[in-house]
Amino acid sequence: MTLSIRDTPSPNHDGRPPGTPVDMLVLHYTGMRTGAAALARLRDPEARVSSHYLVEEDGTVFRLVPEDRRAWHAGLSHWRGAEGLNGRSIGIEIVNPGHEWGYRPFPALQMAAVCDLCLGILGRHPIPAINVVAHSDIAPDRKQDPGEFFDWQGLAANGVGLWPGEGAAPGGEPAALLAAIGYRMDLPLDLLLAAFQRHWRPERVDGLADAGTLARLAAVAALIGA
Repeated sequence: MTLSIRDTPSPNHDGRPPGTPVDMLVLHYTGMRTGAAALARLRDPEARVSSHYLVEEDGTVFRLVPEDRRAWHAGLSHWRGAEGLNGRSIGIEIVNPGHEWGYRPFPALQMAAVCDLCLGILGRHPIPAINVVAHSDIAPDRKQDPGEFFDWQGLAANGVGLWPGEGAAPGGEPAALLAAIGYRMDLPLDLLLAAFQRHWRPERVDGLADAGTLARLAAVAALIGA
C-alpha cells in the first residue's frame, strides 16, 4: 500500500538527551472514543502528551513530532535496564477505543499502515527486534495497550519485532525468563506474566504461568539469545 502521511504538528516535544540513540519503538492504542479526539489531545499543549505518529483506522498516518525530537508518550517506563524511555524511542499511537471504551480488533488497513510505518522507522534507526514493544511491556503496572487484539505475529512475519515459533519446551523459572526478555522485576509476577501474554500469548491473558506460557517465555528468550 502507499502510505499516506499528513503533517499535523504537535507542540508537545523537546530535545532528546545528547548522545542517546533511538533504539526503541513503542506501540500504543489511543484509548479514546474517536481518532479525532485522540489527535486533538496529542496536539493540546495543556495535555503535555504526544507521539511521533498516529495511525487512524482507515490507514491514514498523522506525523506529529519529528523523529529527532523527544515525544511524550511512554511516561514512567522501563525496558532491558533502561528507564524514562521517551528519550530513546519512537512512539506510535494507533486509534482504538481501548479496554475502557469498547476494545475491538484493529482493521486490516490500519495494521498494514502500521507495518509500513514501522518498517520505515526501522530502516532509519538501529532498533533491535526485541525493542519493538508494547506500552504494556514497558509500563506493565499502568498500561494494557495495544492489547491482546493487536497482531504482533503478523507484524513480526513482515519484519517488525519478534514472534517465536511453535513447539518450544517449557524451561526455566518465569521470573528469570521475564527478566532476560527485558521486563522490570519489582512488580508482582502475575502482572508481568499478563503483560507478556498480551504481547506474545494473546489467546490467554490471565497472569498464570501455565505450560503454554512457560513455553512461549522460553521461546522468546531463546530468540534473543538469553
